[in-house]
Amino acid sequence: MAQDSGGLSLDYQFWMQKLSVWDQPSTLESQKDTCLHLSQFQEFLRQLYEALKEMDSNTVIERFPTIGQLLAKTCWNPFILAYDESQKIVVWCLCCLINKEPQSSRELKINSWIQGLLSHILSAFRFDRKEFDLFSQGLGYAPADYYPGLLKNMVLSLVSELRENHLNGFNTQRRMTPERVMSLSRVCIPLVTLPDFEPLVEALLTYHGHEPQEVLWPEFFEVVNEAFLLKKISLPTSAVFCLWLRHLPSLEKATLHLFEKLVSSERCFLRRIECFIKDSLLPQAACHPAIFRIVDEVFRYALLETDGAPQVLATIQVFTRCFVEALEKENKQLKFSLKTYFPYASPSLVMVLLQHPKDIPQRLWCQSLKHISEMLREIVEDQTHGSYGGPFESWFLFIHFGGWADMAAEQLLMSDAEPLEALLWLLAFSSSPHDGSQQRAHTMVELKAVLSRLRKLFQSPAFSGRELQAAAGESNEADPRPPACRQLVRRLLLNFLLWAPGGHTVAREAITLMAQTDEITHEIIGFLDQTLYRWDHLGMEASRSGQLARELLQELRDQV
Repeated sequence: MAQDSGGLSLDYQFWMQKLSVWDQPSTLESQKDTCLHLSQFQEFLRQLYEALKEMDSNTVIERFPTIGQLLAKTCWNPFILAYDESQKIVVWCLCCLINKEPQSSRELKINSWIQGLLSHILSAFRFDRKEFDLFSQGLGYAPADYYPGLLKNMVLSLVSELRENHLNGFNTQRRMTPERVMSLSRVCIPLVTLPDFEPLVEALLTYHGHEPQEVLWPEFFEVVNEAFLLKKISLPTSAVFCLWLRHLPSLEKATLHLFEKLVSSERCFLRRIECFIKDSLLPQAACHPAIFRIVDEVFRYALLETDGAPQVLATIQVFTRCFVEALEKENKQLKFSLKTYFPYASPSLVMVLLQHPKDIPQRLWCQSLKHISEMLREIVEDQTHGSYGGPFESWFLFIHFGGWADMAAEQLLMSDAEPLEALLWLLAFSSSPHDGSQQRAHTMVELKAVLSRLRKLFQSPAFSGRELQAAAGESNEADPRPPACRQLVRRLLLNFLLWAPGGHTVAREAITLMAQTDEITHEIIGFLDQTLYRWDHLGMEASRSGQLARELLQELRDQV
């Protein structure tokens, strides 16, 4: 406990005089006197802290009107701060002076001045070099050896207190107050990018007290998140997850930062998108449902704002693949039900979509596609399933696992495709979810006619690009079919070129006839890239088809 009021006041006056004498640390007499009294002065600081923590900031100023001078003189004396736990005790005393709810410009200035002193203590880089030289040389150390040691010990001490959640050295029964933790986070704001402070930043992010409200400054989260996104600091994965769980604006910014990175880069391909996504740590963090839901909402808005831009669709699909991989690594058995990740979707549909085609025998792929199509069709066209959010929600779920639609287009040409209607419906829905039943049925009729002509050509040993163009129903005149339908026809045509025995011969001619605009060229590039990416994940051995796809992709990339 602190001394009685009178005793502390007398000591206060004594040490104020001593500090005035110690203002000249370069003299031998001052150095000797400082070192002689260091332990006593530290004990005074302990007692002063015990008194200060029981007062509000206004009472402190009334009781000790010159306390600012006393602590400032202490902060700028390298001999005092270098002794034992003096830095820590001075930090606590300064935190007691901060007005928690400043009401005037004067109180704001005092707070700012105190924060400057705190930053000075914690950084240890603003000390006068000459003063440090005198002290460190007396110990036989060069300044370059001394500064890091002082800083490292102070940071480790603060980290230890945060992790143990009590005060080390004295008053061990009292827990670290939320105010002290908050003050520490505020002081660290300008220091988060200093490598020596990374342990303290991590300890603050992973600190969990018993307070119902957040105890760290919002600006601290923002600065740390910005530094992490710009690769200015390196933090353990667990600390990054804590950051995003405790401060959702940082999570939203991290997700938007990923989109900005993809958009600002040269045209991205799926392998590169996957690297960006994994490097962001978002898929791993999304194993926590709260993080997944926030990231998924950002994806939803991006999709709506861009009207379903191909790059956004690709990002969602690759992110989901990375997320599922992370989920499988973390949870041999799911900690959370799938409903917590996809609350607006049919749980049984989610379970089916989550199946990796690689784990299903190839002869059963059509059956799986038929099952998915039937489930989606029932939800979309049967009004009794309104609880699942309607066509858009079902489509938004389906595009997370967009590889199934690509498989459907492939299977329509590669197999007898007994569930012809089911696969055609799945393609039509994936391409244009807002179409009504009648318009979707019309699209299916168009696709079925094209498919019939392509299957006949599939058996032909030789044909020209023009014949293939005619089979697709294309001509030099304006195509009356809706854009979504024309895009689906091109997808069937491209699959035909990769798999038909005679398709390889006319592939370049057919693509030249098809790619009449830059937009269609980029669409074909996206198809080839996505196909190769999917085959790679399926472990498919399609040597001739794969080689042709890679050659075509490289040639088209060189053209744009």
